[in-house]
Amino acid sequence: MTNPALPPALYLPTGRATRERGGADIELRHTPDGRTALVAFTALDRLVSCCGEHQPWALVNTEHLGKIHAAKPYDVIVLDSPLPEPLRHRKELV
Repeated sequence: MTNPALPPALYLPTGRATRERGGADIELRHTPDGRTALVAFTALDRLVSCCGEHQPWALVNTEHLGKIHAAKPYDVIVLDSPLPEPLRHRKELV
């Protein structure tokens, strides 16, 4: 069951798209206490503000979080949390 406190859709940071991967590769992070976190944003402007303008993302309906958890288990969902500068994606040079 989906947490009723979550909005109907969330913006999730992903890795850069590659030909080898068919879909978005949702990025998980580790919390200071060792848990695995699904970092999610309630609005696109919050994702850009917290992760930088070069962060790839996917918009996911919260009803599908169970599928993500089955494929990439996480312990906690962290909402609208800033990503430290060293972990942010940089502009891709072509």
